[in-house]
Amino acid sequence: MDLNMFLHMKIKMETRCLWVMFLGTINIGLALVTLPLFSVLKKQPSNAPIYYARPLSRRHHLPFDDSSSSLNRFLPSLAWLSRAFRVTEDEIVQDHGLDALVIIRLFKFGIKFFTVCSLVGLVVLLPTNYGAQEVQNGSYFTMDSFTISNVKRGSNRLWVHFAFLCFISLYGMYLLYKSQAKSLARKIEDLTESSMAKRRKNKLSLLGLLHQETSKAAFLEEKLQALCHRIHQLQCKDTLQKKELPVAFVTFKSRSGAAAAAHLQHHSHPLLWITELAPEPRDVSWRNMRVSYRVVPLYKLGVLIAASLLTVFFAIPVTAVQGIAKYEKLKQWFPPARAVQLIPGLSSIVTGYLPSAVLKGFIYIVPLTMFAMAKIAGCIARSKEEIKACNMVFYFLVGNVFFWSVLSGSLLDLIGQFISHPKNVPSQLAGAVSAQADFFVTYILTDGLSGFSLELLQPGMLIWDILKSCVHGCQRETSPYLYSLPYFRIIPLVSLSVLIGIVYAVVAPLLLPFLILYFCLGYVVYVNQIRDVYETTYETCGQYWPYIHHYILLAIILMQITMVGLFGLKLKPAASISTIPLILFTWMFNEYCKMRFLPSFHHYTLQDAAENDELDEKCGLLELHYENAINAYCPPGLRPVNFMASESSSTPLVSS
Repeated sequence: MDLNMFLHMKIKMETRCLWVMFLGTINIGLALVTLPLFSVLKKQPSNAPIYYARPLSRRHHLPFDDSSSSLNRFLPSLAWLSRAFRVTEDEIVQDHGLDALVIIRLFKFGIKFFTVCSLVGLVVLLPTNYGAQEVQNGSYFTMDSFTISNVKRGSNRLWVHFAFLCFISLYGMYLLYKSQAKSLARKIEDLTESSMAKRRKNKLSLLGLLHQETSKAAFLEEKLQALCHRIHQLQCKDTLQKKELPVAFVTFKSRSGAAAAAHLQHHSHPLLWITELAPEPRDVSWRNMRVSYRVVPLYKLGVLIAASLLTVFFAIPVTAVQGIAKYEKLKQWFPPARAVQLIPGLSSIVTGYLPSAVLKGFIYIVPLTMFAMAKIAGCIARSKEEIKACNMVFYFLVGNVFFWSVLSGSLLDLIGQFISHPKNVPSQLAGAVSAQADFFVTYILTDGLSGFSLELLQPGMLIWDILKSCVHGCQRETSPYLYSLPYFRIIPLVSLSVLIGIVYAVVAPLLLPFLILYFCLGYVVYVNQIRDVYETTYETCGQYWPYIHHYILLAIILMQITMVGLFGLKLKPAASISTIPLILFTWMFNEYCKMRFLPSFHHYTLQDAAENDELDEKCGLLELHYENAINAYCPPGLRPVNFMASESSSTPLVSS
């Protein structure tokens, strides 16, 4: 290698390292501005409909300073941060349900996993990569010098990477097994506690009725409700007879009877009589009740085709974004781009921060689009719609953000190397994955520091609230901006970051500390949002966790397959062959988890049902629960009018 080529490579490496540091400075600066601003805005009573939407809708006491002239309201504080760390899992389950806890446990998994991986990677793997190859004419300090691409082909140091691969694979499976078992135990405990809570509530209500005096206003209100309900029934009677559908909710007098009937085939023709456990009343998607089971596969096929087309066409902006990131090659393919160099510092912003910011802008609209598609797939439960949207968004992100970013990001380099040095194509292909480490560092920083900070600040709601105040003035409504918890957006995006971190754990261990910061910030942000901003509009008892388990195992297998290729291209076939049994072991672990945990998540066991029935029978509440179940599944058009403002105010204004 001549001196000119080495100097060009060294300048290029140092430039990449500098703009990664520059981007980190931008994101950290944005977070340092946004987080204190959020802590000040949250103290202002006028912003309560935005930052305390959930407590405000439930008429809870808001923690504002009683003194309106207090300067404390205009000083930044970390009270919300310490409050988030003090929240326990029991408090989240009690106030928000097991589904909200699943999101918190996803962040906890990321913190535990990447903390251990970072310690081992920085202590063992980083020195191995940096000291693997001597650099002529001095040393350099770049991103590539800490990746596996810095290791010589055929070097025995690659066995250190193989050992680290085995360690993080086994440690990830260990954490997954513990989390799966803990989530299942929590589900059973939550079902039992919810049943006991209902019994306590019914006892208290019966005791309260003995001491409550019947007032004239309450009597007239009850008569008015009954009259409105009767009028509504008479108006809808003829219409309902004409639009009667071959679907019904069957109520059983015991849980064990319902669990047994739901899993039996009741007719020799399986499509003539289909039974399944009904979702909870809040979770029912009434608009999809009219969709026949015979046409549901057509609906699903249409949604699959639409999602596939969106995934394919989304590759166009991803390729354009990666073209911006490769500015040196972009100048060759698009000469007008040289004008960016005329402004000092602009090229660093264009090639660094802009690609990640543009990609995040495109990705932001994807979950909403996928969720709109899932709504027309014929699911009878809103939770199934969100779970379907989660799957579509996750695989979309894996295909476009991960795979296409890696391929398109290295494509321009590979074309030039193939023309000038055809013999170096295998070595360049070996470093294709590690070549995108700097891009994913900026992606994690943008999604973490900037994305989570903006999630806290809610700039869209702030602007909308200001516009409303300008139009309506002091007479504007103060109703809270209450939205349902967007599982379809949170779970896939966080799972993608888990996948990026796992795949790059062996390739570029320098990425791991950024992921610790990502998950720690995400944890405190979403604890705050779950407690104060979002409403949980239904409960599935943790049905999201098996899908998260699948996403993480997919990431582990993808990491192992990637390392098989890298070991082969690094001329270490023994390490590649040794990785294959690890892949088989991971696959067997996944199959075992399916047999051990998955049935208990998807079905209500007869044992748990019988135990809860025995508890209800001892308390004499079986008949009461039966009557409540009949009334709970009344269609929206036949429900009595509710005049109580305190109950209606807790319903989210926009539900997903």
